[in-house]
Amino acid sequence: MQLEMQSQEAVAVAEHRECNHDEKRGNWSSKREFILSCIGYAVGLGNIWRFPYLCYRSGGGAFLVPYLLMLFFCGIPLFFMEIIMGQFSSIGCIGVFRMAPLFKGAGYAIVVINIICTIYYSVIIAYPLMFLKHIIFQAKLPWDSCDNSWNTDHCIDVRQVMHHNFTEHEDLRTPADEFFHFEILRISKDIEELGDIVWPLFWSLAMAWALVYICIINGIKTVGKVVYFTATFPYLILFVLFVRGVTLPGAAKGIIFYIKPEWLRLLDLKVWADAAVQIFFSLGPGWGGIVNMASYNSFRNNAKGDAILIPIVNCSTSIFAGFVVFSVLGYLSEQTGIPVATVATSGPGLAFVVYPQAIAMLPLSRIWATLFFLMLFLLGLDTVVRSAMDWPYC
Repeated sequence: MQLEMQSQEAVAVAEHRECNHDEKRGNWSSKREFILSCIGYAVGLGNIWRFPYLCYRSGGGAFLVPYLLMLFFCGIPLFFMEIIMGQFSSIGCIGVFRMAPLFKGAGYAIVVINIICTIYYSVIIAYPLMFLKHIIFQAKLPWDSCDNSWNTDHCIDVRQVMHHNFTEHEDLRTPADEFFHFEILRISKDIEELGDIVWPLFWSLAMAWALVYICIINGIKTVGKVVYFTATFPYLILFVLFVRGVTLPGAAKGIIFYIKPEWLRLLDLKVWADAAVQIFFSLGPGWGGIVNMASYNSFRNNAKGDAILIPIVNCSTSIFAGFVVFSVLGYLSEQTGIPVATVATSGPGLAFVVYPQAIAMLPLSRIWATLFFLMLFLLGLDTVVRSAMDWPYC
């Protein structure tokens, strides 16, 4: 009897919320806006600079076995759970976890972590803006040569790498490496040297936050319209880069290096752990973004279909991005004589050093560089916007 009464109360609460949703928060005007927002939130820089390297390092095509198993047995169920939590409650993370007093601290912890991570993530999306500024206002790509003011005696043209003995020149650096560290970051020589404010980077960061503010100025109404561009245009750029990449000499070598399976790696528990970490890292369960975005859904939205579609799109993007990245790395290996295993890396080094260096060697390099860094910026902007838009409503 008590369970039946509680069930009736839950239904009554749900119907009340459906008829009297928070007018200030609003709702998505269409299901497409929610799906695109979740895709924009989940598909980020990690899909481009983390997954491809992790895949090749963890057994190539064999890595897809634990990766897809983790997707279906961990990623999708957690994604579904968080959509349900937000959709049923129509409130942010703090409010959701207040329903269970024992876990109300989890809501506050999620919000604090979200704010901290959004702050550092916004710095990362300022880097592509810096690159775009140099591309637009300089006659040639500044990381294509060693004759710039920030270059050192250790700088070497990558086209000449095969003619040098690296046992005698361990400190050699590519132009892209020096451009990123000495012009974009302007890092000090050691940790004890504080250094000055990098004003160009400061203004790029300010511009990034200004764009975030514009995207969320009217809350869900603005975000729901902006997402049609920010979540879809990166896919167009990714496809264009894919077509260009697979037509380059040496692309096949890079792609084979990426997908060639090493089945014995499946016996390594670390490979399975890496697959799980990548799923959690990419989909973002536990960060509050999914709960917050789902809280703008209609109460009777088909959450099951969304929870299957969005993670599959996200993981498919990661796999596809690997072909884009390794086709160009294969070209770089072909041109320099350096093995693919040596040029392949992950993290900011891939996005801001290795890939730009390969782009600089292409015909019409300015166009490809513009598309690449615009894609990086939009991917990062989407994640920051989704994370920041709910701070007032958490």
